[in-house]
Amino acid sequence: MRLRVLGCSGGIGGRHLRTTSFLIDHDVLLDAGTGVGDLSLAELSLIDHIYLTHSHLDHVASIPFIVDTVGGMRTGGPITVHATRETIDILKSHIFNWTIWPDFTQVPTPEAPFMRYAEIELGRTETLDGRSITPLPAVHTVPAVGFHLDSGEGSLVFSGDTGCNDALWAAVNDIENLRFVFIETAFSNRDRRLAELSKHLCPETLAVELAKLKRSADIFVTHLKPGEIELTMEEIESVAADHRVRMLQNNQVFEF
Repeated sequence: MRLRVLGCSGGIGGRHLRTTSFLIDHDVLLDAGTGVGDLSLAELSLIDHIYLTHSHLDHVASIPFIVDTVGGMRTGGPITVHATRETIDILKSHIFNWTIWPDFTQVPTPEAPFMRYAEIELGRTETLDGRSITPLPAVHTVPAVGFHLDSGEGSLVFSGDTGCNDALWAAVNDIENLRFVFIETAFSNRDRRLAELSKHLCPETLAVELAKLKRSADIFVTHLKPGEIELTMEEIESVAADHRVRMLQNNQVFEF
């Protein structure tokens, strides 16, 4: 599997700050934040599947534009949005509701729409052309999951947006071919209270979480707030130096 980082920031600004989205090979998106907007029209038209961690805008903002832009160009059927039942209900109620955006599961016709939903379940693995995708536990302010991506030769785990989460590490520690872990750290330590209220991590709580990891892996942090990147990375270095945590960056490519 090949994963390209389209966006990994907790906000926007400038050329390199895009919100969460990862392109898997050429046809699967993991979340669909503003980073998707940097793909070419040809690249957008190849996307068949979008897997969502949760419904927050920084992770779903580009879905309406993808479907609207390339829906009529595609010949392989509708784009499939894979999400939990709760997330699908939120998308139906608050985005694809004919008020914010058309319901593209009905356009141009219910029989041949541009978009369809597929429900995912925690712990249930789905396989796409030999690639395994498994939703993992997340603890957030809305129903949420992380994901385990497994090529058969190696695995990558993305925590999604989450606070402290014992169940995640129980699952991760069972992955024998683990290569990479992407874990969010949205706030600096000075905003620890806000991080806890919004169910995100800060460097101090990140260190507590990483102590639960029992396997060797390359660890990258994501979702840093644009105005606090340097401070947050300095704090991570001071509390989690043993884990050699690196900052995820736009356009990085991971093969596993």
